[in-house]
Amino acid sequence: MGENEASLPNTALQGDLSNPGMEPMWAALSGRFFTTELPGKKMAYQKVNADQRAPGHSQYLDNDDLQATALDLEWDMEKELEEPGFDQFQLNSAENQNLENSETADLNLDPIQPATSPKGRFQRLQEESDYVTHYTRSAPKSNPRNFCRLLKIFCTAIILFISGILIGYYSHKNCPSNATSSGTLDLHLYQEILKTIQGEDIKKSFRNLVQLYKSEDDMDISKKIKTQWTSLGLEDVQLVNYSVLLNLPGLSPSSVTLSSSGQCFHPNGQPCSEEARKWSSQDLLYSYAAYSANGILEAEVIDVSYGNADDLKRIKKMKNVTNQIALLKLGKLPLLYKLSLLEKTGFGGVLLYIDPCDLPKTANLSYNTFMVSLNPGGDPSTPGYPSIDGSFRQHRSNLTSLLVQPISASLVAKLISLPKDRTTNGACSPLELPNNEERIVNMKIQTVTKFETVTNVVGYLKGVTFPDRYVIVGSHHHTAHSYNRQEWASSTAVITAFIRALMLRVKRGWRPDRTIVFCSWGGTAFGNIGSYEWGEDFRKVLQRNVVAYISLHSPVRGNSSLHSVASPSLQQLVAEKNKFNCPRRDQCPKTNISSEQIQDDADYFINHLGVPTVRFTYEDIKTLEGPSFLSEALFPKHATKIEEMDPFFNLHETITKLSGEVILQIANEPVLPFNALDIALEVQNSLKGDQTTTPQLLALASRLRESAELFQSDEMRPANDPKERDPMRVRMLNDLLQDMEKSFLVQHAPPGFYRNILYHLDGKTSQFSILLEAWEHCKSLASNETLQEALSEVLNSINAAQVYFKAGLDVFESVLVGKN
Repeated sequence: MGENEASLPNTALQGDLSNPGMEPMWAALSGRFFTTELPGKKMAYQKVNADQRAPGHSQYLDNDDLQATALDLEWDMEKELEEPGFDQFQLNSAENQNLENSETADLNLDPIQPATSPKGRFQRLQEESDYVTHYTRSAPKSNPRNFCRLLKIFCTAIILFISGILIGYYSHKNCPSNATSSGTLDLHLYQEILKTIQGEDIKKSFRNLVQLYKSEDDMDISKKIKTQWTSLGLEDVQLVNYSVLLNLPGLSPSSVTLSSSGQCFHPNGQPCSEEARKWSSQDLLYSYAAYSANGILEAEVIDVSYGNADDLKRIKKMKNVTNQIALLKLGKLPLLYKLSLLEKTGFGGVLLYIDPCDLPKTANLSYNTFMVSLNPGGDPSTPGYPSIDGSFRQHRSNLTSLLVQPISASLVAKLISLPKDRTTNGACSPLELPNNEERIVNMKIQTVTKFETVTNVVGYLKGVTFPDRYVIVGSHHHTAHSYNRQEWASSTAVITAFIRALMLRVKRGWRPDRTIVFCSWGGTAFGNIGSYEWGEDFRKVLQRNVVAYISLHSPVRGNSSLHSVASPSLQQLVAEKNKFNCPRRDQCPKTNISSEQIQDDADYFINHLGVPTVRFTYEDIKTLEGPSFLSEALFPKHATKIEEMDPFFNLHETITKLSGEVILQIANEPVLPFNALDIALEVQNSLKGDQTTTPQLLALASRLRESAELFQSDEMRPANDPKERDPMRVRMLNDLLQDMEKSFLVQHAPPGFYRNILYHLDGKTSQFSILLEAWEHCKSLASNETLQEALSEVLNSINAAQVYFKAGLDVFESVLVGKN
């Protein structure tokens, strides 16, 4: 593989679809249970008779009497096999053996009513007190000569019976039941693992990592992480290298010059003097937009606010924007999307900034510069395929025709001649360029592109039951030249703390059922390059084997609110785990869980593999209430002060334990803790109140919910009872659960928007993002072509999910008919 010598475990291509030693399980087919749920309410289960089943189900399951008769036959045969005198039964029934295979034979059996179980169809039939076999057999003749033999048999049976009682008693005394081992025992096991995680240990690890960046490059830090993980006992830890095209700053910092006065400023607002350059040379150099166009542009600055479709429509009516410079605020929409709109409108350059009114009061970043990446993901020289030896390389020095330069809020204030104090009655006044004033500036941008090595650290803890199923846990390490230095150290310290706690238990003989893959990604700041390249490299294996992705990216960004992002199928699990942070329910705040776009290495797994994802972070409430996508800006090392926000690292400890319990439950539960119905409910909620919704969409979403309800009650719910599990059926069920979200990956999405339509632009928006964007596009261009395309994408996704659930139900019913 050239530079990349790593490979996934050999078990990646293996599957265990059956267990020859499994015991038969019997189903109660007298009724089905389906779920009805309102948003935010707990699920209720309601009985549905056979004649109320959804159309299209197998006709063989519609005759309950025939089902009961067939099951009764098997139950009687099993009982006979266990009784003394089985040899006699064989001899006497040999002449009737052809009856079992005859389709027209009259078995003359009275159907019995199977025992109804609230658990669903997996419940084994219960033997009734007045149960008698429907098979007749000849009774042994009374013969005095056989009396001694019968006495011997009777005595032997008594001895075996007493021995069985003694063996069963001591076995039950020494061994826990299946229900205990899969329920309470697992909970105690998880708590035993997690209790060893301490904030003080995370703090020590964090401080050691913070010091590494001063003298180490990306490769050296990756090697140190590998050494540490290996010393903790993690097996098969690999360094996976990719040679990728990076866009780096030039030899001198960018500048912005006012044409009217000739004043020259650096991006942080300081004058272009030698003294200012020495004051913070690294920060000045690394205030840039990676993969921006290079050059010099002198033009008028036009304030476009947040740069949405309405802003641009209003401005185009007032001014000629061709080859002008847009003054753009970061936030509210993905940066790549806003830049695409500006490029189509005709702008030539962009001065990008963050309005201080959008930030918490504690974050004084007026003079801070920042970096952004214009790379949608992966190595720009190998779009869509991995950067391995022999791959064709495209030398793409820029990914946009716009000259893009991030600048500080203090420089914006100087450009528009505003006073330093912009507060009015305690309220912050947003930065705004007056429409009647003209500002001509000269912007100069110089960057260089070159190939460098990006390194991922990947370690495996192989599972014992399903080693070919992966739960991926991701963090990131040393990012671009000291940017977000404390954030990557925080992320790496958390994942290392969990590995340490986990391996202490593994050394005592325990292993999870599924393989846990720990990843520390490189190249995150340039567009999640490390995770994208690894994902593209192992795409075929990951498409089939990845179960979930747990992100530990930047776990502490504030200290006032716990914010959880989760796929719809995992939101119930996350809500349960959030109780860990709030032991008293009466004092718990409203659970803050959403499915929204996040900016980290989970991007590839969500948008290209359709993998369910979870991320816990601590945020500042002001940040959550303000515009989204502000995290696209990467501030220098002194902007984020982790130890000030979490001095005792209690928040880090909480994030580690919350994430750890989710990881353990997904990796160890026999049935994946995913919720099919919540996906259908999310789809319906996304269509509510949407003016673009069509009757066809609503009808299809309703059918999707019906199929999900049947799937949840008929297949998922009973499988959670250890007494009703069949290994083959559980494996089939898990394969269906892990692929549920793949149906919602659309082919075409606007730049910066997720291809997975289950994720919204932010936690405050419930509509499908691509429909919202298409509606805005339709209003601004007076054309509905884009809207029709988006509606078609959503319609096809919902239909694909409906077909998927329906096919899953049909497969399970076919298997059940075959067994009966």
